[in-house]
Amino acid sequence: MQRKIPATIITGFLGAGKTSLIRHLVSNPGGRRIALVINEFGDLGVDRDLLTGCGIPGCRDEDVVELANGCICCTVADDFLPTIQTILAQDPPPDHIVIETSGLALPKPLVKAFGWPEIRNRVTVDGVVAVIDGRAAADGQFATDPEAVQAAREQDPNLDHESPLEELFEEQIQCADLVVVNKADLLDDAAMAAAHRHVGRHLRPEVKTVNCRDGALDPAVLLGIDAAAEDDLAARPSHVDDGEDHDHDDFDSFVVRLGTVSDSDAVESRIRQAASDHGVLRVKGFLHVAGKPMRQAVQGVGGRIQRYFDRPWQGDETPDSRLVIIGEKGLDRAAIAGVLNAEIV
Repeated sequence: MQRKIPATIITGFLGAGKTSLIRHLVSNPGGRRIALVINEFGDLGVDRDLLTGCGIPGCRDEDVVELANGCICCTVADDFLPTIQTILAQDPPPDHIVIETSGLALPKPLVKAFGWPEIRNRVTVDGVVAVIDGRAAADGQFATDPEAVQAAREQDPNLDHESPLEELFEEQIQCADLVVVNKADLLDDAAMAAAHRHVGRHLRPEVKTVNCRDGALDPAVLLGIDAAAEDDLAARPSHVDDGEDHDHDDFDSFVVRLGTVSDSDAVESRIRQAASDHGVLRVKGFLHVAGKPMRQAVQGVGGRIQRYFDRPWQGDETPDSRLVIIGEKGLDRAAIAGVLNAEIV
């Protein structure tokens, strides 16, 4: 019988470090030929560029497929299944498929899609890996207080007091076969314990957690879990099991253009101000810094910003500065663009 190709689903909240984890994995494939499927929430394909522009030997453009028109969990029939079929048609096919979901994705519907007859006999879900921002989990930045939610539910079980952020956090952990607490270098012992307590409230008993920094985790830990998750759906609780809708209208995203930037430090300060004043959850994109031949990648979670020059601008590119802004529904786009000194595109 033909061996099923293992697929690993990398899930996790916005800015948790999924792309860093995948970059490290692609840099250390252990002899495997890995195909990547990347799902973006927003109009600017940042994650794909970060991966294909990394200069890693063997990271070929044709091995990276991006779905940029919505969440995988909502478009499996229109986009995801044809993408998997295209990957399977490669000669030779890949040794492993790695799927990076949007930070707003529910993983369980995606796992369920692997039970479809078109791919069931060719691919198996080796494991679902949830990447958690350890600093955010320790601070409770992306979740409401679980004790307060439980107390409210006990007082009136007919009320739903969970925010979209808490629901996503639960969904991703409860579906996981492995939870990676990333950014461990930012946590002291007390903060790390707090992060693990927060994760542990939603963790299935048999699922383990590991710590890492900058996504640098041994691929032997990530790959080869052999969970066959598509056959184990009943053990992965989800809000959608009861017919609840997964509504991306709870979130909003838009793209701003800044042109050529003379002072990237000032841009970082403005991003931090926009996050503080207007509830921006996530910022990602690229800057064209005056006098610099390389583009500068920007990754922001709340007020924590990372910037680095990732590669030279290509001959067929027009150097420019564009950022994807993501937050909960109701973002004041004009005000945020004003803070960033940018125009909405």
